[in-house]
Amino acid sequence: MSEPTTTMTRRERLRAETTREITAIALTQLAEDGPGAISLRGIAREMGMTPRAIYSYFATRDELITALTGDIATDLADTVEAARDAVPAADTGGRLLAWALATRAWALANPQGFRLLYGDPVPGYQPPEDGPVERAARRICGGLTRLAADAWPPAGRHQPAGVSWSDFPPAFFTGLQDDGGAEIPPASAALALRVWGRMHGLVTLEIHGHLAAVVHDPAALYRTDMLDLIGSLGLTPPD
Repeated sequence: MSEPTTTMTRRERLRAETTREITAIALTQLAEDGPGAISLRGIAREMGMTPRAIYSYFATRDELITALTGDIATDLADTVEAARDAVPAADTGGRLLAWALATRAWALANPQGFRLLYGDPVPGYQPPEDGPVERAARRICGGLTRLAADAWPPAGRHQPAGVSWSDFPPAFFTGLQDDGGAEIPPASAALALRVWGRMHGLVTLEIHGHLAAVVHDPAALYRTDMLDLIGSLGLTPPD
């Protein structure tokens, strides 16, 4: 027997559309004037709503930012996981490259979202513990750490000796344990941070407009750097 189809009511559709419009304007505020410019009252003015009406969607500015960053972070996590999983599990180099290229493509398609997640923090905003952003961040961090662990032990030849879990904040290790990654060696977690830095370095420069004046083809530069990274880990770079 097929599952019953759930149909949104007209009221629910209108609420969803208004919510999307609110978050879209918040991203525009971010892009034009920085993270501190996100304002429920400003959004209400632009939409022709009363402050009281917009507060029925988001009770506070922080609630709006939590919803906005949660959706953005979850979309990024979904994107990089899908790219990784499209490559056979035995091809660690290919999976790393797919993850990296998906990160760059997502960032170029969502520059405001990338800056919100990895740029300057929103003044006065403290994300809730175990909220949607933290859960998505654990997926991204844990997924990349597992890829680094899959490259172990050959990739560890340039790692410093004596790395232990005491070198990391307790919450990082707890998060890996909660996600089933307790078997990952601490040195491979340190390696994952280096890999993350390489993956995000050129993307961050490109998103902030620093590459256009110095290179004609940022995509080729990025791919070459990622292939170099993969080769340095002792993995076979994809063709």
